[in-house]
Amino acid sequence: MARNLDTAALRAFVVVAEAGGMTRAAGLLNLTQGAVSQQVRRLEEQLGCRLFEREHRSLRLSTAGERLLPRATALLEHNDAIWAAMTAPEVEGEVRLGVPYDIVPAIMPPILKTFAREWPRLRVNMITDPTVALLRMLDAGDLDLCLTTERDPAPRAEVLSRESLVWVGAPGGAAHQRDPLPLALGDPTCSFRAAVLEALGGTALDWTMICTTSNRDSMSAMVAADLGVAPLLRVSVPAELRVLDDAGDCGLPTLPAFAIAMYGPAAPASVGAEKLADHIRRAFAARLAA
Repeated sequence: MARNLDTAALRAFVVVAEAGGMTRAAGLLNLTQGAVSQQVRRLEEQLGCRLFEREHRSLRLSTAGERLLPRATALLEHNDAIWAAMTAPEVEGEVRLGVPYDIVPAIMPPILKTFAREWPRLRVNMITDPTVALLRMLDAGDLDLCLTTERDPAPRAEVLSRESLVWVGAPGGAAHQRDPLPLALGDPTCSFRAAVLEALGGTALDWTMICTTSNRDSMSAMVAADLGVAPLLRVSVPAELRVLDDAGDCGLPTLPAFAIAMYGPAAPASVGAEKLADHIRRAFAARLAA
């Protein structure tokens, strides 16, 4: 006898697997954490196997969960394609989203993936640049929406989170102990540059610039080679680098916190931009709640 899978429970399972936890998944699905847990538990009961293993405060897929994930993802993609094709026309078009390059790898992939699944007819064209350039593009009408990293966002900004700016170096490296201190910073438009130079100006440390670029990969390569240190938001530190100890231990000054903020256009936003803004808002709320 044929059996039918519960697509709502499958969707909850997939989003939990991608988000890494029930709380974040609940925010992305716009459900309570209890509702998400219940759906996953119902799917486990239906399939007769455990799909997740709990490790400390996080979840990881069980062997059965690893087998199910690609099949569930494919089934949901077919489900969503059929729904989109057979129902009334949905919101469609393009949303031009600006994002500072430093937060793209750590924050944007799960947001873009779940948005594409929720609104398959909306295309996101993502432009990466420093905050100053993105705000200029937004004001010129070349962007529909942009995220920024700023110490003091403008009153019209919506602050999504506040993040620690930290010093990073190579694992086991000694660049932070050199005199003068070798710095890898963004170009003069970089939001972090002024804050770092201000912090260093309040110390007796001498420093020298070894890299000035808005290319994150180039900066990370210099730091990973132990040729210098750099400032990054803690949330965006790549695996190949390490956060240096607090100021008292590594000898470097404490850096200020920065906001990740969202700006819409001066004119009324398009429906697509509103949908993406709401999705980003919910994703950040779920991240903070986790």
